[in-house]
Amino acid sequence: MATVGRRLPRNVLSLCRRAQCSRTVKTSASHGSFRSNQSLYLCGVAAATSTYLGWKWLQGSAVVEAAKPFRRPIDESSLRGLKLNHRERRFIKFSSVEYEGQLYMTPQDFIESVTDSEPRPRLKRKMLNERDLEQFSQETPLLSKSSPDMFRTIFDKGIISYTEYLFLLSILTKPQTGFRIAFNMFDTDGNQRVDKEEFLVLMDLITCGVYRAYSSWLSDTAQDENDDSENSKKLKATRQVLEKIFSTARRDRLNRALEGAVKANDAGGDEEVVLEDELQKSHVVDTTLLLHFFGRKGKQDLKFEEFKMFMENLQTEVLEIEFNEFSKGLPAITELDFAKILLRYTYLQSDQYEMYLERLLDRIPEGRGITFSEFKSFCQFLNTLDDFAIAMRMYTLADQPISQEEFHRAVKICTGAELSPHIVDTVFKIFDDDGDGQLSYKEFIAIMRDRLHRGFKSQQPSEGWVGFKACVKEAMRNQGQQD
Repeated sequence: MATVGRRLPRNVLSLCRRAQCSRTVKTSASHGSFRSNQSLYLCGVAAATSTYLGWKWLQGSAVVEAAKPFRRPIDESSLRGLKLNHRERRFIKFSSVEYEGQLYMTPQDFIESVTDSEPRPRLKRKMLNERDLEQFSQETPLLSKSSPDMFRTIFDKGIISYTEYLFLLSILTKPQTGFRIAFNMFDTDGNQRVDKEEFLVLMDLITCGVYRAYSSWLSDTAQDENDDSENSKKLKATRQVLEKIFSTARRDRLNRALEGAVKANDAGGDEEVVLEDELQKSHVVDTTLLLHFFGRKGKQDLKFEEFKMFMENLQTEVLEIEFNEFSKGLPAITELDFAKILLRYTYLQSDQYEMYLERLLDRIPEGRGITFSEFKSFCQFLNTLDDFAIAMRMYTLADQPISQEEFHRAVKICTGAELSPHIVDTVFKIFDDDGDGQLSYKEFIAIMRDRLHRGFKSQQPSEGWVGFKACVKEAMRNQGQQD
């Protein structure tokens, strides 16, 4: 075959080469034509899409909206030097959502604020819209389905305002005997039921008292904001932060109420009637508590038994979280863990804290553990700490230490229930200084008050120049008492 190929005439070979070249040129031309057609197709699709979108835009609004500015979350460093109380700082620190310029906590934020020292890490606050609030309302359980894990179940699908935050904090420290008093404060017409308007009246009155102090502070510091000093900058920053706590709509209602009260007073009218009328206006945002208490339409009434159950469930839920943190799924915690829970919110020095724990370990080398029911009973007793202090002062006029038997009797008088002998014995082994079986109830009450308030009690500064001045004042006061 090779020989035959070589013998072919040159003109035949030339014709073959020309035919091959012509096929190559046609193939290349066809590829180029395909690519050109593909480009034309894509350009046509793009033009048609642009025309359609432009037509839809012209049918709608022709206003071009500017991009919303990015809101940086308020961190701890930005709050330094601001004139805020401890609860305001705590609320701002743990609130993770914002709606129309107002900060809100989620149910999970509230649980963390009373059980943890720091909030969970987050990049920034979530900006809520009306769709989010509608979803929250659909997922909020009815009052009949209230349970001791409701806040954990809702998690971050709800909102809690600053006023409701203060209200929930007060619930955690209320004894069961005070549930009726709290309910009667809401029941303004005495029909043993609370409707949404009555609830909002009291919540607004709470806000009114806080807002009056806030407005007074603004008027007192208005002149100090005119200069360019460092103090002026701090005052302006404080005002901006506080405005995020107080609802704009609620602030306007309170201002109208105060203005209406002044007009009624000038006209000889009843100030309380005008103020109450202004405070009973419709609530702008239905929070999780309002939806839970009064339903999505706000027409349900709140009965005392339901209100009592809600308070008991909230107290139980917070105590369960604290207990489970140490129990690790077991039915009991150790006596050492119990001591750590009692001392975790106190303002003890590190050496004092270690002294209490070492004292307990020396006196109870092998404990039998403390169950949740024992732990819950003791914490409910702490809610009656003021009554216990009064009983002790009346019983021991000379402020003498008390025995375990006297302690049992005082608890039974204040709460109507009895504590287990084991948990009372553990408490005595923690706070009994010399091991003689007698408890200095003054020291015990002072430490337990810190535990009861869960770190919300005002604390004396211990560092810097302010702490040094406080230390000098305390030393001079003690020296004067000795002289």
